[in-house]
Amino acid sequence: MKKDLTLPIPAEAFIPHRQPMRLVETLISFGDASGVVEACLSADCILVGTDGVLDEAAFVELLAQGYAVIKGYDDTLHGKDISKGYLVGVRKMRVTGRAYAEDQLLIHVRTVGSFEGFAVAEGEIMRGAETVASGSLKLWIVGAGSAA
Repeated sequence: MKKDLTLPIPAEAFIPHRQPMRLVETLISFGDASGVVEACLSADCILVGTDGVLDEAAFVELLAQGYAVIKGYDDTLHGKDISKGYLVGVRKMRVTGRAYAEDQLLIHVRTVGSFEGFAVAEGEIMRGAETVASGSLKLWIVGAGSAA
């Protein structure tokens, strides 16, 4: 039986993260190695402070999980097993706003390059019309273009 890949679709189908470390919830859109993933973190999330503010370090994890969801969905669309990957670098991370518990966040991620098992992705995290963070990630995709 073929898996239903109609969007929107729960993110957890494409990443190994489970609560309390799964921050993303839903893949909203996908196209051409890019997509939009939704997150809404509760006040009891381990990355939300007692003041209700999302820790800035969470923005990197949101981008990384967003990329993982998009890569996993792409793998599934192409009939492949979902790739395992690891975050190996962060560049040009800019935090330009704050996010709070219960905010609906949209993570826009696109793959901008890949070479010998590594991928580079860029993305932005939006709270409404405001970009609260943006950056570039380098990821190692196990078995992709290497002898791993």
